[in-house]
Amino acid sequence: MPLSLLKYGLSRDYPVTGDIPATPDLKRSYDVVIVGGGGHGLACAHYLAKYHGVTDVAVLEKGYLAGGNTARNTTTIRSNYITPEGIAFYKEGVKLYGEMSGELDFNVMFSQRGQLTLAHTEATLRSFHLRAEMGRHMGTRLEVVDQKGVEALCPRLNMDYGGPLEVLGGLWHADGGTARHDAVAWGYAREASRRGVEIHQRTTVEAIDVEKGRVTGVVTDRGRVAAGAVMIACGGANYEVAKLAGVELPIRCYPLQAMVTQPLKPWLDTLVSSVSLHTYLVQSSRGELVIGGGSDPYMSYSTRSTLEMKEHLAEGAVHLFPFLKGVRVLRQWAGTTDMTPDYSPIMGASPVDGLWLDCGWGTWGFKATPVAGKRMAETIAAGKVPDILAPFALDRFERFAVLNEMGATAASH
Repeated sequence: MPLSLLKYGLSRDYPVTGDIPATPDLKRSYDVVIVGGGGHGLACAHYLAKYHGVTDVAVLEKGYLAGGNTARNTTTIRSNYITPEGIAFYKEGVKLYGEMSGELDFNVMFSQRGQLTLAHTEATLRSFHLRAEMGRHMGTRLEVVDQKGVEALCPRLNMDYGGPLEVLGGLWHADGGTARHDAVAWGYAREASRRGVEIHQRTTVEAIDVEKGRVTGVVTDRGRVAAGAVMIACGGANYEVAKLAGVELPIRCYPLQAMVTQPLKPWLDTLVSSVSLHTYLVQSSRGELVIGGGSDPYMSYSTRSTLEMKEHLAEGAVHLFPFLKGVRVLRQWAGTTDMTPDYSPIMGASPVDGLWLDCGWGTWGFKATPVAGKRMAETIAAGKVPDILAPFALDRFERFAVLNEMGATAASH
């Protein structure tokens, strides 16, 4: 342990100041208002201020900083998607995560240790070959491994030889990893605040004013503010907030649950996902096993966890690693996923001038935090959607130009 760190820990007078200023009074107007104080909203504010000189920005959050889906996910980062458009987008996200600690001067604990997705059927294995070819074509590190390759990557895994869930192979994504979700949010919030961005917690948007087809401001429970531009980036609340401006999004919301176990000595080096079991596991830096699965099969805005999902996740985890039987579960949580029909996000312009959308993230919003923030900041500053975001436009559903990413994950993460 460094001596300076020991002195800091034993000091009675901590030489620190608050990273985020206290919530100020709302001004009458801002150049940009961002609805949603999660990772995407804070990242956009940071990139607007640092790279585009747009500092007259207010981030409005009805709860506390990053208390929505940013705090209710399993922090998986990857780019092993299906469509060329999706792969290119998330590949940039992985790259930005690798640079994030330096960008923010804040340790976000990015750990790039790879993701192994298991195939229990020949059909799944064939689909993995197609995904690997597309991934390599787009420049990602993605390959299909056989049974020996799976055992080498994860030697403690139950291969279930001869059983109904025998592992036949896997999709190895060396670029996969994790990062500390609250560190990501606080890092972006701190840097944005230092450049003049205002972060207003406990501030609920009650209406969005539109005049002659253009957004003019927002009404909050603390008063009305005029705005030159408004961006909606509030996770499971995106549908309801967009309706305030008269925009109906093709989104339906489903709960997504996860849980963690008591800390264990480090033994799981990779992220492991099972297609057939709808279960995935990763070990955190604190030793806890983070276990997640698929979204609940019913629409709801609820963030309550259920015994049924806990039992399902425990069953899948114990099948993959039988020695986990008896390990205690510490906590369980749920988020709200805003799903689109093609399982791809909606980014860019809305039917209302000056109203920008960063919505429909479903189960993969966290991994897109830096690239979505960077590209949406570019969009707002220039008033024009960059090429990388063009495929994710809202009007793709009218043009039948959907991006089907439904099979891009073994479980919902």
